[in-house]
Amino acid sequence: MTRFTFPSDLDFNLDAGFDLVTSRHPVAPDWPEIARILVDGGTYLAQHVGPASVFELIECFLGPQPTHRRDRDPAQESAAAEAAGLRVVDLRSVRCRMELFDVGAVVYLLRKCVWWVPDFQVERYRDTLVRLDGHIREHGCFVAYSTRTLIEARRVVGG
Repeated sequence: MTRFTFPSDLDFNLDAGFDLVTSRHPVAPDWPEIARILVDGGTYLAQHVGPASVFELIECFLGPQPTHRRDRDPAQESAAAEAAGLRVVDLRSVRCRMELFDVGAVVYLLRKCVWWVPDFQVERYRDTLVRLDGHIREHGCFVAYSTRTLIEARRVVGG
C-alpha cells in the first residue's frame, strides 16, 4: 500500500476517500489504515502471499526456517481485517505447483525474487546448486508450491 504524506499546511484529508483499495502481495497489510481510507461500504481487494510460499525452494538454500517465517495465515489476516472494522466477504487460498526444470531457471528466479534467499549468489551457493541439479536430473524437475490468498473485504457502514 502506498502511503500519501502531505505538508501539514495542506487541508487534504484521505479519511473515507476511496471506494476501492487494491493491493498485490503486501508485506503486512495495515488494516486500520485500509479501513480509515475506505468510504462506508468501500472495498479492499487483494492478492496476498499465502503461508510458507515456495518454502521448498527457500529451505533448500537456507535450511529450516523459523515458524514465524511461515506465517501469513489467511484466517489470522481475516480476523485482523475484521478487528479493524472491515467485513471479509470473500477469502480464498490456492497452492500453485511450480516446476523448475533446470538450475538456470532456479538462478533466474532467485535473482528476481531477492527476498527469498537474500544473500543469493551463484558462487556462494554453488554446492547447493550442484545438489539441486542432481535432484532435477534424477526426478525431472524440482517442485515447490506458491501459495496465494485472495481477500475481499468491505468497510462496515458506520465503522
